[in-house]
Formats: sequence, C-alpha cells, structure tokens
Amino acid sequence: QVQLVESGGGLVQAGGSLRLSCAASGHTFYMYDMGWFRQALGKERELVAAIRWSGGSTYYADSVKGRFTISRDNAKNTVYLQMNSLTPGDRAVYYCAAASANVDNVDAASTEHEYHDWGQGTRVTVSS
Repeated sequence: QVQLVESGGGLVQAGGSLRLSCAASGHTFYMYDMGWFRQALGKERELVAAIRWSGGSTYYADSVKGRFTISRDNAKNTVYLQMNSLTPGDRAVYYCAAASANVDNVDAASTEHEYHDWGQGTRVTVSS
C-alpha cells in the first residue's frame, strides 16, 4: 500500500498552466505505475494520463494529448502532471493513483480497476 498526497491545484484562466504533484510514501514507489484521474461535477471519473513504473511508457486521454505531460521522479517518490492550454472543460478534481506494475505489460496501467491506492484529490478550476 502507498499513501498519496496531491498538490498544485487552484484557479487559473483559460489558456493558462498548472503543474500538479503527487508525493508518495514508502520505499517501493518505483514498483508502481502511476495515473492521474479527474472527475468533473456530475461526470464519471476518467483516466487522464498514466506512466509506467520505469517512466518508459505513457498514456494520455485523447482530450489532453498535446496539452498535458505526465512525468515521474522515482528518487523523489513523486509524479507530476504538467497541464498547459487549460480550458473550462478541464475543470475537475484531479486524483493520483497507484497500480502495482505488471511485469508482463509494456504499457502503463490504463484501466481504473488496476489502480488500488488513491490520493485525496486536488481541485482545478479554469475560468473562461
């Protein structure tokens, strides 16, 4: 089990940028694929981006490709989500989550059921 704490959310104007951070506890962070999910009001939670334990593979939802970048620093037990060109459609609570890395996979975990530890979320508000 890993404990996750997100930070970096806030209010930004459309077209602006934010960088979310997620700090993980423990000494086994490198064993987890990490994902960023978001949930907008009245909508289901969706996977926005994911990164393989090694950082060698990433996944992005179509809605954020070219605008968001996920990265990780295993030495700091931290995963990041750089969000550029934000729109009001990106307004949501953003959660980071951890999935035990499957050595048989090449890609990062990309389905919600694979993720077993969650942070408390950080709110992102984008004004038009």
